[in-house]
Amino acid sequence: MIRNLQMNTYTNLLISLVFIALLSSCGSGNRRSNVSQGTGLEINSSRGGFQYKTNYKGQEAGPGLVFIPGGTFIKGRVQDDVMRDWNNSPVRVQVRSFFIDETEVTNLMYIEYLDWLERVYKKSNGNYRNVYLAAIPDTMVWRSPLGFNEDMVNNYLRHPAFKDYPVVGVTWQQATNYAKWRTERVNERLLEREGYIEKGVSLQIDSIAPGSEFNTQTYLQAPDQVYGGAFADKAGRNAQPRGRDADSTALNFVKRKDGLLLPEYRLPTEAEWEYAALGLSELREYNSYRGKKKYPWAGSSTRSEKRKNEGDQLANFKQGKGDYSGISGWSSDNADITAPVRAFPPNDYGLYGMAGNVAEWVADVYRPIVDNDVSDMSYYRGNLYSKPAIGPEGKTIVVTDIELDTMPNNKLYVKALPGEVKFIDVDSTDAQLRPNFNRAYNSDFMDGDDQSNPSEANMYKFAVDDEGSIISDKEDVKSLISDQTRVVKGGSWKDRSYWLDPAQRRYLPEFMAADFIGFRCAMSYLGENNVKKRPRD
Repeated sequence: MIRNLQMNTYTNLLISLVFIALLSSCGSGNRRSNVSQGTGLEINSSRGGFQYKTNYKGQEAGPGLVFIPGGTFIKGRVQDDVMRDWNNSPVRVQVRSFFIDETEVTNLMYIEYLDWLERVYKKSNGNYRNVYLAAIPDTMVWRSPLGFNEDMVNNYLRHPAFKDYPVVGVTWQQATNYAKWRTERVNERLLEREGYIEKGVSLQIDSIAPGSEFNTQTYLQAPDQVYGGAFADKAGRNAQPRGRDADSTALNFVKRKDGLLLPEYRLPTEAEWEYAALGLSELREYNSYRGKKKYPWAGSSTRSEKRKNEGDQLANFKQGKGDYSGISGWSSDNADITAPVRAFPPNDYGLYGMAGNVAEWVADVYRPIVDNDVSDMSYYRGNLYSKPAIGPEGKTIVVTDIELDTMPNNKLYVKALPGEVKFIDVDSTDAQLRPNFNRAYNSDFMDGDDQSNPSEANMYKFAVDDEGSIISDKEDVKSLISDQTRVVKGGSWKDRSYWLDPAQRRYLPEFMAADFIGFRCAMSYLGENNVKKRPRD
């Protein structure tokens, strides 16, 4: 009898659950993922109709990246100002969620890039060789008139002893071009993994000719021209047409709405870098922060307070005049110049080297004042709005030859490579009657440009003579800062502890390099502010 009662109970419970499920399905109606809430029509039906990736699970982390959940914080100096310049007064800004490299870009990561360029471009004739030459870091940044550093000039970049050290001697322009190259290699690998490109195509470097390499924007906007128009020879199983009536000439391409291809790798904005460096999550309590932070780690000292490594330095920096590492032995930080990128503990976000070792390029054009009255959301100075160039036949134009520029210091800058989509600045038609922007170039917006202050027009422009040298003694040169001057964040092995504060900022022309400046990449996150972490591939 007891057994019968149990069976009846289980049966009644099962019936109740089925009934609730039926009611739930009826009530949700058009909210089901395979039915349109707008029209009630099926989505992704095998019989046709609208096709869309309704089972999207979120953006995966690209290789080397760490997810940083967005939030609000006080950007700028909040404590010491021994320089007395107040060039970064505290302002509250909001930062959207993003990804950033766990470490600075290492020598090994960068010479992988150089190897690829050498095998694709250096072997080519004419101007193409300059693509490789323009990417080589300036190893002569190690030279000092009264210092013995020739061993660093000759060995630091390529010797395996330094493979895990941060790359230095790179200009801002070289760093941005590395990020572009990295984008193409990662997205090409994703297409291989998902079967849209044959396995091993990304490794066949020696068979690539200039203009026939993979490019993400070309793949999305002019797919018939990707790989120099030879995509059919590299198409994988999922790119092949299917079905009895499928057109054998029609290939399947991943589209932006599929959510597979990642946004571009890029330099982080100054606000993103500072927010990530602070690692404020360890101070979070309900909807506020408990106090302020001076360094990426907790406390106001540069030495560890934990019992297992108490007294150890938490970053690689210059401890005093003629003292770059401390006394040899226990108290040394084991780094007289740079150090391996994981030599010191990470901050609360798991990021290494956000204070000391090398300072880092960020994306922003430098100005002494950060004005959050204009924008307090994802603050960034340096926007150049562009659009794909469209030819007379209505097709996207693809670059057919290398585009180079010569900088004031005679260094070459690669502006575009063959096989890329050609972008042009937006024009007055695009900006007509828009309340949010009215021009393409915005680096000097509301800061000395014709629109905001006509009497100080061009105050942030370099004056250059006929030979391309910067003129510094003419009356029309109003500032040493220009629209080509970029922000440098973080302290380095050459700096005192004052510069370890993530709020500190410096600047350097984008075409110059130094032995204490490196970089790391970032990537925008597309989706809700906080998400569950996805496993990496």
